[in-house]
Amino acid sequence: MLQRAATDRLLTPEQLSRRSRRVWLAFAFLCAAIIGVTLYGASFYGRVSAIETLQRQAHTDANLKVALLRAVLERPRALPLLLADDLQVREALAGRRIDDIVALDRKLENLVSGTSASVLYVIGKDGITMASSNWREPLSFVGNDYSFRDYFSKAMEAGTAEHYALGTISNRPGLYISRRVGDAGSALGVVVVKMEFDQLEADWSESGRPAYVTDERGVILITNLPSWRFMTTTSLGREEAAAIRKSLQFGAAPLSPLPVSRPETVGPDATIVRAVLPGSSAAEYLRLTTAIPSTPWQLGYLIPTDQTIASSMRETRFLALTVLLPILAFAGFLLRRRHVSVMQIAVSRLAREELERRVLERTEDLSRARDRLEAEIADHRATEAKLQGVQQDLVQANRLAILGQVAAGVAHEINQPVATIRAYAENAHVFLDRKQTEPVKDNLSAIAALTERIGTITEELKAFGRKGRTAPEPVDIRSAIEGAVVLLRSRFAGRLDALKIDLPPTGLLVVGTRIRLEQVLINLFQNALEALEGREQAKVEVSVCETSDDVEIVVSDNGPGIPAAILDQLFTPFNTSKEKGLGLGLVISKDIVVDYGGRIDVESTGGGTRFTVHLRKATA
Repeated sequence: MLQRAATDRLLTPEQLSRRSRRVWLAFAFLCAAIIGVTLYGASFYGRVSAIETLQRQAHTDANLKVALLRAVLERPRALPLLLADDLQVREALAGRRIDDIVALDRKLENLVSGTSASVLYVIGKDGITMASSNWREPLSFVGNDYSFRDYFSKAMEAGTAEHYALGTISNRPGLYISRRVGDAGSALGVVVVKMEFDQLEADWSESGRPAYVTDERGVILITNLPSWRFMTTTSLGREEAAAIRKSLQFGAAPLSPLPVSRPETVGPDATIVRAVLPGSSAAEYLRLTTAIPSTPWQLGYLIPTDQTIASSMRETRFLALTVLLPILAFAGFLLRRRHVSVMQIAVSRLAREELERRVLERTEDLSRARDRLEAEIADHRATEAKLQGVQQDLVQANRLAILGQVAAGVAHEINQPVATIRAYAENAHVFLDRKQTEPVKDNLSAIAALTERIGTITEELKAFGRKGRTAPEPVDIRSAIEGAVVLLRSRFAGRLDALKIDLPPTGLLVVGTRIRLEQVLINLFQNALEALEGREQAKVEVSVCETSDDVEIVVSDNGPGIPAAILDQLFTPFNTSKEKGLGLGLVISKDIVVDYGGRIDVESTGGGTRFTVHLRKATA
């Protein structure tokens, strides 16, 4: 680094200019590379964050859908169990008398009308339907042979079975739940209940997002997209597909795969896929797959991701650029300042060398050397004077920056009395319309007092620019609290009932000025009332406690509390959780209290926030 600095001193301004152009070109390429990498990283993080959010949402929605499906399944499962032991069913299967069968038809008809089942029927051991709840309908199941159905054969073998299939008579899909009547060695027949899921599919359709249930082979059984029914999530083998078609389980359905491609695993049960929904073009979706307890089925759920991911990526890129661009700008400023400094040194060096050359040419004795020395001393003194001028300019610039911050704070504080003036003026207008002059006079008097208060606040700004703050004096803390409540009354009309103030006795004095202490109290009261907006049983308690050394003003509320991220930097300028807040109120309040030798403590939990203002006691 020292060698580089020494080399800089030997270069001419032209050489420095050429090198500066190369440095700026390299800096531009570096900035472009950094911005590109940052945008890529921000986009990647935004996409990952959006997908995580969508996964949480998908799990919540899928769990609700699974719970609804289980509730629909559990109710009719008890019917075959009960009917398998029913004496009337056993007698009808054993005797096959016409009167018993007719009575059983009517019983099944009455039972199915009070449940969510579609059809309830009894099959003899030969596979022929003997009685059915739809015995009166043209498409009655009575007399049909269902011995080829899995739910019949498996129930006869194992005692119970569940089988989803397309009805051969009704041509409507449903879940068949069956139970054998009698023991394995002396089986009389099978009781079957058929469930249809039209209402469930209609309920799922309200969300507008595709949902479907697949069996262990990946065939879609239940879905809110009718065109997807009996499609598959994976391609079936030729022999397996032929066996399914031969069983007539799904009729003549082609069993073609879903229009879903390019799966990308993003979690143990989640993938990003490209899908084509009926009537729309291809889009990206988050597909969540979850098992359905008590069944071999799985629920598939699709959530569109394009809009959510794009929005998240835009936000993260914007935040990244918001942080990165000021850093790069500051680096460019430093680079520019260094170049200017080096150029000034080079120019000064050349001028000094030229001067020395001329002096050496004309110097032949000691007097010329002395003259040269005096000239250099004069040059150094001039340079020192310029440096002192620059230092003074920097001090003045610093003061102007501080005045700018104070002006922002004063603008924030003036908004409070200005809002109150406006409210009083509107009230006065209403009273004039009503021909009530006395309230108008009161409002005008209040407006005049608030105007004087605004003037006092601006005088504080002038005093800061000239001689500093107004000297503190004894202030009656009770009058300061009452003044703060007056200023807040118009803004929080109808909500000041939540403000419970235990006023101290008159004559309790603290060190400060009334206007500035009112600013502190207004900020604390206002923040507490805004935190309670929309909450029931809202309460802000204000109390004053006198100790041996100071006076403590406690403002506590039962609001939601301050988030930890905000609480850690509560007294940092422009740190706020309000959409339109400047984040200056508490900073100004703390500065005012500290100016008078006090301090502000804060405690916040999920059950509320407590501010304690410590002020020095004053004597009359």
